Amino acid sequence: MSFPEDFRWGAATAAYQIEGATAEDGRGPSVWDTFARTPGKVLGGDTGDVAVDHYHRYREDVALMADLGLRAYRFSVSWPRVQPDGAGTANTAGLDFYRRLVDALLEAGIEPWPTLYHWDLPQALEDAGGWPERETAHRFADYATIVHDALGDRVHHWTTINEPWCAAFLGYASGEHAPGRIDAAGSLRAAHHLMLGHGLAVEGMRARHPGNHFGAAVNLYAISPASGVDADLDAARRIDGMQNRFFLDPLLRGAYPADVLTDLEGFGLDEAIKDGDLATINQPVDHLGVNYYSRFTVTGVPGEATQAATSPFASHSPWVGSDFVRFVDGGRPVTGMGWEIDESGLLELLSRLHGEYPAVDLYITENGAGYDEELGGDDTVHDQDRIAYLDAHLRACHAAISEGVPLRGYFTWSLLDNFEWAWGYSKRFGLVHVDYATQRRVPKESARWYAGVIRHGGLPEGHR
Repeated sequence: MSFPEDFRWGAATAAYQIEGATAEDGRGPSVWDTFARTPGKVLGGDTGDVAVDHYHRYREDVALMADLGLRAYRFSVSWPRVQPDGAGTANTAGLDFYRRLVDALLEAGIEPWPTLYHWDLPQALEDAGGWPERETAHRFADYATIVHDALGDRVHHWTTINEPWCAAFLGYASGEHAPGRIDAAGSLRAAHHLMLGHGLAVEGMRARHPGNHFGAAVNLYAISPASGVDADLDAARRIDGMQNRFFLDPLLRGAYPADVLTDLEGFGLDEAIKDGDLATINQPVDHLGVNYYSRFTVTGVPGEATQAATSPFASHSPWVGSDFVRFVDGGRPVTGMGWEIDESGLLELLSRLHGEYPAVDLYITENGAGYDEELGGDDTVHDQDRIAYLDAHLRACHAAISEGVPLRGYFTWSLLDNFEWAWGYSKRFGLVHVDYATQRRVPKESARWYAGVIRHGGLPEGHR
């Protein structure tokens, strides 16, 4: 099952999850620094203060990437490392770190794919109101051009924002992520301003380097109604509207979906949308990143939820317009995160994007599985469950390409075990095991398996 010769094989990380060095070389505090240090917010009281010390060990990590044969590496830039207060001139020491990282990647023959925002908003901007304030979108565009001016002559593929759904709704509606606010109307404004920031940033960067490529990464889910009854069908429509179409439609079509706007009447979104905003959000993009992990099965029939704890929507189901919209067990195997495994949902999503939206190159910018696992006595991690997960989802990618979907690359999540947001260090997604006490890196069986896939340019016939 061969993939196209120019298919990009990569892995992904995020700054706060791996870098550490949160108070070094002029870096300012982010909302995640503040959130993680607030008692009760992160499991075990864990923080990203040290994380996996990538800031000091990046050369070792680039060597690991080269050893695995990665063709591309998706990383995020820490906004407070570049602009400690979220505005003003750049912190040269912070920018220099990313210059060194890019140099090391290029020397190793690995293409850099930076993401400009992976949730680490400078705390100073949150103190001024955060993403619910329109000014934050303009500050983001300024920051984006600073980073692009420093690296854009050598870095040609840029992602503006990562998973605006999480940043807006987990951060400002449910309070499960930083900054930990519970403000329904504010979270909608945040979502709109995140996408506005994307459009403004693309405008600014493209004006400087029109030959570079720009896009955004969104977390999408396949959505299934629990049955064919009207209440379940409407629940699926609502969840699909808020999870998928609320972001895809303005990014790719220049308009919010009409049914979602109706669902959200009374929350003040219309007041946040100014003349010209949707045209700005709808900047032509060169690629769309798809982050996919699972399928949701939903019901609109009243009853006890059986899967609420594993769903990001669980703590704010009124958000989708009905107290009865619930997430139910779809009867599928789950990862260590409790997320249902369904590779058919990835094929379904890719086919839908290709069939229903304007043509754009697609990349899987995150896909992976988190488990509770330990280094074995033979000094490796026998993570066959992860291998099976990746194998199945790559087969879905191959099927999509065979159907004519313009899928150009795949970045598995994640290169390294790391700080897993509100889960702290309790869950491991990495291809490479990290001993958090010593920072020793050991490639897992999945790393060697993935290296073989890259080396051969595809998968053997037949599922594992």
